[in-house]
Amino acid sequence: MFTGIEEVDWASLGHAYGPADDVPALLRGLASDDPAERERALDGMYGTVHHQGDVYDSTLACIPFLLELVACPEVQDRGCVVELLASIGGIDLSGDDELQELDPEDEEFEDAANYAMAAAAVAAGADVFLGLVGDEDREVRLAVPGALASLHGDPVRVRDLLRERLTVERDSEVRLALVEAVGRIALRYESLREETAGWLAWLSGAAQDPALRLAALAQLARCAPGRLPDDVVPTVTRLLAELRRSGPRTPGTGAGTAGSGAGTGAGASGPGVGAGAAMAAGGPNSPANLWNSANSWTSPGGWDGTPPTAPVHSVPPAEPVELRPAAPTLVGQLREPREEQRAGRGTAWADDLLRTLHSALDDRVDDRIALVTAQLRSPDSAQRTDAVWMCGSLVRTWRGAYDEVVRLVGAQLRDPEPRLRAAAASWLEGLFGLAAPAADDLAARVAADPAPWAPDWVGGRPGTASALLALTRAGDARAVPALARALEQPEPDGKLLYALPHLGEAGGVLVPLLRRRLGALPLDDELGEQSGPLLLALAKLRAVEALPEVLRVLRGAPAFRREWVLESALRAVAAFGPAAREAAGDVRVLLDDASAGTVTAAARALWAVEGDAGAVLPRLRALLRAPDAHGRRSAAWAVGAFGGSARAAAPELRACLTAPDVWLRVDAATALCRVTGDLGEALPVLLAAWRENRHTRVEIAECLAELGPADRQAPDAAPLLRAELACARRHNVSAGVTGDHDIHEDERLLALCRRALGDTGRD
Repeated sequence: MFTGIEEVDWASLGHAYGPADDVPALLRGLASDDPAERERALDGMYGTVHHQGDVYDSTLACIPFLLELVACPEVQDRGCVVELLASIGGIDLSGDDELQELDPEDEEFEDAANYAMAAAAVAAGADVFLGLVGDEDREVRLAVPGALASLHGDPVRVRDLLRERLTVERDSEVRLALVEAVGRIALRYESLREETAGWLAWLSGAAQDPALRLAALAQLARCAPGRLPDDVVPTVTRLLAELRRSGPRTPGTGAGTAGSGAGTGAGASGPGVGAGAAMAAGGPNSPANLWNSANSWTSPGGWDGTPPTAPVHSVPPAEPVELRPAAPTLVGQLREPREEQRAGRGTAWADDLLRTLHSALDDRVDDRIALVTAQLRSPDSAQRTDAVWMCGSLVRTWRGAYDEVVRLVGAQLRDPEPRLRAAAASWLEGLFGLAAPAADDLAARVAADPAPWAPDWVGGRPGTASALLALTRAGDARAVPALARALEQPEPDGKLLYALPHLGEAGGVLVPLLRRRLGALPLDDELGEQSGPLLLALAKLRAVEALPEVLRVLRGAPAFRREWVLESALRAVAAFGPAAREAAGDVRVLLDDASAGTVTAAARALWAVEGDAGAVLPRLRALLRAPDAHGRRSAAWAVGAFGGSARAAAPELRACLTAPDVWLRVDAATALCRVTGDLGEALPVLLAAWRENRHTRVEIAECLAELGPADRQAPDAAPLLRAELACARRHNVSAGVTGDHDIHEDERLLALCRRALGDTGRD
């Protein structure tokens, strides 16, 4: 093994951290007899030659040696090496038009070329995986199907091989991996999709093993969702119940899966697979007939659509899952929480299948709600925990009627299992007003916790004060007593403090505590971080009695983050209005500040205190004419707040309507509407921005809602508003990017759209 490794000039090659002369030791470490050394070597490979998924020249040089390792049965943990190879060679750039147009001199061109060469090199050696589908090492058998489906160039051969293996494979999770790989092939090759969908539909009814039927349904949902049965949710619910009744499974065991098509090639492979399936259906001692005794299939004629009739046979009880020894590596740290979560769960893979099914159902929101509702009613706490986590992507991505789901998640707060409680509270904290159906359970949880402001610790890892945060964000007054105690703690959670404005008037009793806390803050470099949420809460509560503490911050703002501190304090002064006249002198001085943000905040505060737009408008009009887009946006925001008294600034606002920056155009257009009371000139700009950048829609809808029913004031906007309300997908969903306030902002957009259309019944 490793023939020729010394002939490679590794020092001339590179990886994420420089010369690759350390790579031979990593490759040899993968073949070590010491599990800790293998773990460190694997961690090193991911951290250097395949850092964050990148491919370097040293990565390309590793591929032949990695393939050699995989083929050597004496090497342990080869499944991890298969996964590494699949990751290195599995990046497909063929559909990326931008990369096709790259200049060969561009650095990105070299990166793309490395990816392409890696894919070609691994694919060229992918035949090695064909001989490993029946390897004695379970982890290898678990990893190989996905690698073959992603990397091998002969999809028909791979598909048939995987189906044939399914007739003799006894390990539950490996069988699921085989089915998933067949589904992946169908997704990659459209020409094979129809036939594969038929096979999956057959398998979902013919396999007696409920796990296998569930896997087939999940892959069918990915490949051909239109072929899912109408009763998919009741079917999945029944399968989950069967899995519970059959008991946990020990890795490496499971119900047999033999095919049973006598002489027809119609075993697990379905019809038309050929010699392999025929062999599986051979003599009495053939693998297929040996496993037939377990009644894996209830349809003896193979793929004929006959529904299962025989009972599911029990499987051996699970033995405790042995976790790998803790390793001081990133790979180990990433694995440990997952292994810890799945430990002792014989059907821990079921959540992966359900995630696949949920993802494949995509915009079939009603089906997904019904499915997750059924999961949340399961007597199995682990299944309910999985359901809570699956609620995350569902509600974050799609609009829907979630009251019952929220109520059921709230009920999990009463469960004795700490992971389930933590998962439920964590999910509810992102719902804001949508968490109302769970408010009673949240309030009970907060009342029962001696320190509900303290972060939850589960499995030795800190979380957040989720139940109290969720109750506060829902605007429920029952959070106030616990919040009062939280404000007396040395360092309360910043998220809790920023949530205080959602309490509205109910938070008024907290003002003395907020004042005391703000007044005690040192005027040092930490002031910006610590004063921000306190000033915001006092502003929202219009707590003018806190003016002395606010002025102390305004006058003592340190140089570090000075602008941030000043703007927060000035917004509080503006919220206090004429009652804060004492602050006028301090605010007026800041009209000459070098920061445009500070100037506009000062102008807004001075106008709120004195009511004289003329005293500040010249300064704002000058900022609107300045070249800095950020300063112009700040000025537009302030001018818009003045309403009709700032009509003199209309020419400057009109000039901003053609600016390149879409956000400046939107800010100027909404301000122009507010100072003129007319949508005429601004409406085309707002409608164009609505279509151009979906993230502008909340601000635009707010402006339209202020001006009255869109059917009368802005008939051209009404169709866009109605289309938004009819859209099932949330407006701010971005691939791979989520925000703490995403659901709240989208629900706010929907409420504003309804208001703009004159429908206030739901707000």
